[in-house]
Amino acid sequence: MLATVGPRLRALRQQRDMTLTGLAETTGISVSTLSRLESGQRRPTLELLLPLARAYGVQLDDLVGGPQTGDPRVHLRPVTWHNGLTVVPLSRRAGGVQAYKLLIPSRGEEPDLKTHEGYEWLYILDGRLRLVLGDRDIVLKPGEAAEFDTHVPHWFSSVGDHPAELLSLFGPQGERAHLRARPT
Repeated sequence: MLATVGPRLRALRQQRDMTLTGLAETTGISVSTLSRLESGQRRPTLELLLPLARAYGVQLDDLVGGPQTGDPRVHLRPVTWHNGLTVVPLSRRAGGVQAYKLLIPSRGEEPDLKTHEGYEWLYILDGRLRLVLGDRDIVLKPGEAAEFDTHVPHWFSSVGDHPAELLSLFGPQGERAHLRARPT
């Protein structure tokens, strides 16, 4: 896998119309090191690949040609899971709050509430979403939003024949929305 990194680095740089000098200024890696990486004369290390991934705006796995995992948090491609849920990653930044577009079909089943680490914000774009949150059972319509700690047992499904389309922001435990009041 490491043998293909050099040509991939060169192709990314050329696609972005960057010079080695410009890339060196952006990453703090010397021109000679970048040149040796691209030619395969220098073995890529994590310390070298991380700033390059940031400069190119790609995930580290994409930079080194890592195997597909099917996990939308790793590869920014739509993934459809076994239950029909489609997840489209929208953010590239590692860590912190992540953004996703979700297409949630009607599950037509009894809610199976789950808990996990994190904090989630949902905004309904289309369709109707049934959200079971603890002992509350709520139906959200387009333009409505929900915010909750994912330690609270939760489950969701679309209501009706069409999938619910929504934006999801998912962040680490302790993250909170920052709301601004409208000016008067």
